[in-house]
Amino acid sequence: MTQWTVHGTRRIYESEWMSVDLDDVEIPDGERFEHHVLRLPYPSTAVVVVEKDDVLLMWRHRFTTDVWGWEIPAGRCEAGESAATAAVRETEEETGYRVRVEPLVTMNPLNGLSSHTTHMFVGTDAVKTGEPDPAEAARVEWVPLGDIPALIRKGLVPCGITLAALTTYLTLRTTGSGPPSGPRQEG
Repeated sequence: MTQWTVHGTRRIYESEWMSVDLDDVEIPDGERFEHHVLRLPYPSTAVVVVEKDDVLLMWRHRFTTDVWGWEIPAGRCEAGESAATAAVRETEEETGYRVRVEPLVTMNPLNGLSSHTTHMFVGTDAVKTGEPDPAEAARVEWVPLGDIPALIRKGLVPCGITLAALTTYLTLRTTGSGPPSGPRQEG
């Protein structure tokens, strides 16, 4: 097996939200160079909230891409908080619904550039506890799961984490398979 070797790291930016490093790496053929790496101090969570044949989605604008689209509730874990607890908290804060969560899949959304991990869950037994945070979404709606493929084809689900979570959920639901295991470690 071949893998890259990290000889050192030089931090070039740091905040409470992220750091950017230049890692001194060597690839299997012996070439050595600096590679940019984005590191986030805490993992994030995302939740596919389902009720019967509907999924809870938020219609929101992202200034970074200047795009509107449907997203699932998501956010970062706080210090000392489990991913499941963060998933429940983020869902309630963003949508006004409290849910029970079960693991769906864990992924590294930008594994060529970032060490960041996102834990995705399926949320069920949704109970309305309040109003959604207006800073998070223009509206929150229950959308039929059968409409998701058309929304994706129309480009109305531009968020990569939302795409990954919804397509994983729909694939596993359709095939009757259980949730996949976490990232595979070679060694």
